[in-house]
Amino acid sequence: MLEIVPLSAFKDNYIWTLRAGKYAAVVDPGEAHPVKDYLLREGLTLVAILATHHHPDHVGGIAELVEMKKVPVFGPRGESIPALTHPLGENDRVEIPELAAEFFVLDIPGHTRAHVAYYGLGSLFCGDTLFACGCGRVFEGTAGQMLASLSKLAALPDATKVYCGHEYTLANIKFARAVDPDNSVLAAREEQAAKLRAAGRPTLPSTLGEERATNPFLRCAEPAVIESANKYLGARIADPVSVFAAIREWKNRF
Repeated sequence: MLEIVPLSAFKDNYIWTLRAGKYAAVVDPGEAHPVKDYLLREGLTLVAILATHHHPDHVGGIAELVEMKKVPVFGPRGESIPALTHPLGENDRVEIPELAAEFFVLDIPGHTRAHVAYYGLGSLFCGDTLFACGCGRVFEGTAGQMLASLSKLAALPDATKVYCGHEYTLANIKFARAVDPDNSVLAAREEQAAKLRAAGRPTLPSTLGEERATNPFLRCAEPAVIESANKYLGARIADPVSVFAAIREWKNRF
């Protein structure tokens, strides 16, 4: 049976490790040493590496891991990924036979120009596009692209588990409550996330149902979010892309 384990890297990154039997694959290994230490400690053999986008805190450990063992390296077509062997895009499939796992690739540009997500086994590995109660900054794309990418992810089933790249949840919830202050589900989520962090546990994975109920960047058509965007801008807007752009700018300054 597949188990998904978070390995901490840097200050707040997660390297997601998929393991079954004596084999493991990793998603977004920004550093090599947490992976190497875990594989050695658990007696696991690395069989694949998956990258969502080219930022160093997600791919910086790939070259060293491949030096240790030559394995397939999956990543977005159109971005420079170290040691990439399998360039991917929308509707491609990633098969990891040692784990009896298969994932579908989704193009989700915005944070970077060719960012991808991996979806399968009821799980979504979405890098820095969708965060728990937040989303990534728009570095290489447009607000319209980012909202379209988030909407594509939001269309997946409610029970889908969301494995994103960083432990940003409490800070994201603080902002979300400024945007959507009367959301009781959001208030309950903050309490639960605070308990998890106090116990030294990750707040992830979340679920897409949870994100749709509480994440302001997935709620740009909701009256409360529109009203908050209007107050921030001091102008009247209603279309979702403009609302998204406004609250993303607000979050950048928050």
